[in-house]
Amino acid sequence: MSITQAVCTSFKQELLVGTHNFTATSGDTFKIALYTSSASLDATTTAFTTSEEVSNSGTYSSGGGTLTSVTPTTSGTTAICDFSDISFTSATITARGALIYNSSDSNKAVAVLDFGGDKTSTSGTFTIQFPTADASNAILRLA
Repeated sequence: MSITQAVCTSFKQELLVGTHNFTATSGDTFKIALYTSSASLDATTTAFTTSEEVSNSGTYSSGGGTLTSVTPTTSGTTAICDFSDISFTSATITARGALIYNSSDSNKAVAVLDFGGDKTSTSGTFTIQFPTADASNAILRLA
């Protein structure tokens, strides 16, 4: 099993038919779920699954946490979307990766994140920090 970072192929097609709305004030609800190193997630992932999701701990529960979307914008000729950082407190978690998904639309997968190794919190805060929202680094970019 492995986790391979990717924007999900199904998400790319769904963008072209208008499935996802990232507008911060009236858009869809996007979530992020955490997974163990035993998970199998990659570009072919189409939806959220509980298989190999980390266990409930502290403020983390199955399905993960709701992301705060920053309204899409442009940076040069690239369209970008960003999310605010998210933290799970009082949590004992070991996660290898995560899945961003649209809980407003059948839990459709958006992107797989590979942390590059296990990341751990022990009765503490597990934080996912999103990259700078620019054309080179934003978590979602259309160039």
